[in-house]
Amino acid sequence: QVQLVESGGGSVQAGGSLRLSCALSPPTSRRHSMAWFRQAPGKEREGVANICSDVTRTFYVDSVKGRFTISKDNANNTLYLQMNSLKPEDTAMYYCAAGSKRPCGPTFGPDYNYWGQGTQVTVTS
Repeated sequence: QVQLVESGGGSVQAGGSLRLSCALSPPTSRRHSMAWFRQAPGKEREGVANICSDVTRTFYVDSVKGRFTISKDNANNTLYLQMNSLKPEDTAMYYCAAGSKRPCGPTFGPDYNYWGQGTQVTVTS
């Protein structure tokens, strides 16, 4: 059973930084492609960033380009999201997701079939 466990959320002032982590298990799932999604209260879930299974290609929603960086450490089977220059509109529950069919690309398709429990990010002005 694939499991995803996020950590690293918290509260930060606008302009600050946070790094989210997502531990993926078991090790045999390391070839899954992965992504970060977020959902703010009263809003639909949106894709934030994804990384292909070969970890050479990454994609971002326009609102975070230049501020967020997704990366994956295959040796530790851990996904990261480095978030810089945070804005109040980045406030949301952030979820890690993995796809056994290896989805990746700019459209954040529906093939992410494993999800973490979420970690809250709050950015104050």
